[in-house]
Parts: sequence; structure tokens; C-alpha cells
Amino acid sequence: MIEIRLHGRGGQGVWTAANLLALAAIREGKYAQGFPFFGPERLGAPVLAFARISDKPIRVHCMIYRPDVVGVLDPTLLSPSVVEGLKKDGILVLNSDKEPSELREILGLEEGMGTIWVLDASRMAIEILGREITNTAIMSAVARATGAVSLSSLEAVIKERFPPNVAEKNLELVRRAYEEVRRE
Repeated sequence: MIEIRLHGRGGQGVWTAANLLALAAIREGKYAQGFPFFGPERLGAPVLAFARISDKPIRVHCMIYRPDVVGVLDPTLLSPSVVEGLKKDGILVLNSDKEPSELREILGLEEGMGTIWVLDASRMAIEILGREITNTAIMSAVARATGAVSLSSLEAVIKERFPPNVAEKNLELVRRAYEEVRRE
């Protein structure tokens, strides 16, 4: 089982990203969960969302405290708190224009702790969507970094979830993020 924790801000589609990852996994015949964690926060407040993907039935139903993967949709959230609980061999998928070595320092990660995948999802989203909504870009980068779901499954769930005009732009963003995300 792979456990994913996503960090973002209210209104950025964090929950949607976790849900779409889960739906893509289910489309592939896997078991999955996608769920949010937030309270009465307003637009722009930090929020979390989670996804579990497995080839076997998932019996656990709680927050993810020891994620295999952490994705960060908003670069202003990059701090040591986002890597709390990350497994030593975990994967980080970060929205940033910074170099992985600089991100490692910002996050307080020791060398050898985690693998960093980075993309400037904010820039891509503004160029393609006209808004800094990075959820589908980060979701795509998580898929590429983990191999948990295929790009074609992500494309299919995006077509199902969004109206055609919104889906087309998100498909372009997903494809670009999948190609441009880079591993340290």
C-alpha cells in the first residue's frame, strides 16, 4: 500500500487531487481511499488531504501519519512541518522554482532522507489555466514519481470530473507536469 499526504490551501483543490488519485487507482482495479482533513478553515487556510492506493483491500480508516509520499501544492507551505512522519525512503513532490538542494535545506532534510521531485506547478498553472490552481499538476507529478497510477487513468478521471472546457486545460496541465517534473 502507498500512503500519500497532500498539503495545500483551501481553494486549491487539495481534496480534489487526492480524490482523483483514488479514482484513477480504482479505474485500474486497485483499492483506494481519498479523503480530506480540515475544519472550519477559510479560503487560503492550510489544509490536508490523503490518498491510499493498494492492490489489496484497505482495512485502515484514519489519517496518514507515516506517509510514503508528501505532495505540496503551495510553495508558501514549504517548511519542516510538511515532512513530519515521512518515511526515510519517502518521496516528496514539491511545487517550487527552487533547486532540490535548497529545498532540502528549507525542509530540514538530511542528505539521504527522502527523494525530492520538483516542478514549478504555479507557473505552469498560470500559463495554462490562467490561475494558480496546482492540484492536477501535483497529482500528475505524484503519479509520475510513484508509478501508483498511470497518466491515462488520470486523464480519464479528469474527463469524467470536469466539464469539457475545464477538462481540456487540466489535461494539458497534467501532461506537461508529468513530463516536466524532475527528480533530484
